Amino acid sequence: MPNQHHFDQIDQITERVEQLLLRYEELQRLNVQLGEQVTALAQERDSLRSRLSAARSRVDALIERLPEISEPVVTAYVDPAQ
Repeated sequence: MPNQHHFDQIDQITERVEQLLLRYEELQRLNVQLGEQVTALAQERDSLRSRLSAARSRVDALIERLPEISEPVVTAYVDPAQ
C-alpha cells in the first residue's frame, strides 16, 4: 500500500515533467525563431554579395574606360612657405 512519501515523490516527478515539457516547448519556439533569423540573414548576405559583385563590375568597367598612361605622372610639391 502506497504511503504519503510515495505520493510526494510522484507529485515531485509530475511537477518536474511538467517543467521539462514547458521548457521543451519554449526551446521549440526559440528554435523556430532562430531558424527564421538564419534564413533572413542568409538572404541579406546573398543580396549583399550580389550588390558587391555588381559594384565590382561597375568599377572594372570604369577602370577599362580610363586612358592608358604611358609615362608616370609626376606632381610637383610647392612649399607654401616660399
